[in-house]
Amino acid sequence: MKKIGFLSFGHWGPSFQSATRTAADALQQSIALAEAAEDLGADGAYFRVHHFARQLSAPFPLLAAVGARTRRIEIGTGVIDMRYENPFYMAEEAGIADLISGGRLQLGISRGSPEQVIDGWRYFGYQPQQGESDADMGRRHTEVLLDVLRGEGFAKPNPQPMFANPPGLLRPEPFSEGLRERIWWGSGSNATAIWAARLGMHLQSSTLKDDETGEAFHIQQAKQIRAYRAAWLEAGHARKPRVSVSRSIFPLVNEKDRAYFGASRQEGDQVGYLDEKTRAIFGRSYAAEPETLIAQLKQDEAIAEADTLLLTIPNQLGVDYCAHVLEAVLTQVAPELGWR
Repeated sequence: MKKIGFLSFGHWGPSFQSATRTAADALQQSIALAEAAEDLGADGAYFRVHHFARQLSAPFPLLAAVGARTRRIEIGTGVIDMRYENPFYMAEEAGIADLISGGRLQLGISRGSPEQVIDGWRYFGYQPQQGESDADMGRRHTEVLLDVLRGEGFAKPNPQPMFANPPGLLRPEPFSEGLRERIWWGSGSNATAIWAARLGMHLQSSTLKDDETGEAFHIQQAKQIRAYRAAWLEAGHARKPRVSVSRSIFPLVNEKDRAYFGASRQEGDQVGYLDEKTRAIFGRSYAAEPETLIAQLKQDEAIAEADTLLLTIPNQLGVDYCAHVLEAVLTQVAPELGWR
């Protein structure tokens, strides 16, 4: 059995062909799609976070709204760029969204991806400390957040407060019990996956990672997952780890599906460079008739290793079409693979 949810980038733009021409369209349709996914029996609604782009950005208002309008599905991110975040304020926002949803928040965080602007985190008021890289800064912010989410007081109270304080040192409020155990790290390498395991974070692995061995993407990703699980076991955590992978999967079941994706079937991985130093491998997309998809997906070692599958959806095609894609995967593909 696997948990199956969707991952939306929340694109919007003025094209007459887009169902999300404004930011308001993208946000309101994100909520509507989460409701539709829950009705279909999906397990999660996850949202990407990008700054300085016509996509979803600050996630907590959206997560809170989705949490208020749904009752069962997990709500989450994939991922929040921690280079841009104040860990203390983030703990408050995350606590609020988690409490509104009744403890369904699965918070995916990371050091971020290639950006729309140069060093965008500087505009948000952050810069690496001496000797740090921006990635180091993101991991430092993460460790502070994890510490705050333990719920222990650390701030000295005012002896003459406006309102009565509980005894002892204070913590950010509201505090959501258990959220610390629902933090995920979006990892693009084996090393950061191992780091995340040692800190007790779950693992999110997307459709790209560092090309560390030259092997097929799904094989490298499966090895990353195994290294993560071994590090988790070595760390001695009492609870079980979770692992998600993202995939673009489009069953071709009608003429609209074939018109959108029938001519763009990607048969292999792609390799490129994220910057001058980092060679990355991008996993293939899957688009085929259900019986063909089932045969192809049986060969994907990383999906087999993961307990959660996030389906990347083309949100600009509208809620109804994205719900159709989810339903096709859930009813015509997943059962045949033993995922449901």
